[in-house]
Amino acid sequence: MTDSFRASHGLIFVSVEIFGSQGSAVLRLALDTGATRTMINSEHLIVVGCALNHDAEKVKVTTGSGVEFAPLVKLQRVVGLGQERVELPVLAHTLPPTAGIDGLLGLDFLRGHKLEIDFRQGRLWLS
Repeated sequence: MTDSFRASHGLIFVSVEIFGSQGSAVLRLALDTGATRTMINSEHLIVVGCALNHDAEKVKVTTGSGVEFAPLVKLQRVVGLGQERVELPVLAHTLPPTAGIDGLLGLDFLRGHKLEIDFRQGRLWLS
């Protein structure tokens, strides 16, 4: 699957659909090859039916502002870049509205595939 992005500057955005017990949502995630796990804004996870209760496993996350603990929740499906992951565990985190993204698409989604990024043409392939 080929996707395009603005090669001249800024983040690489990817349209991703997430599925939970209460439905689905299409999100705008930043491709982040420096993120071990996919991270999604908590409010979107709640909307699709993920429970962010005290029983959820907490994972230590290093962010730009320090070390935090974020709940790890399992989505039924995640679809993006022509690929699908079933029961993908993702981090739930509250992102500031100024971030302009719904989360980060991390290495856990990309592993086992070939990722090609062409900055000259602004093209992205995951196969």
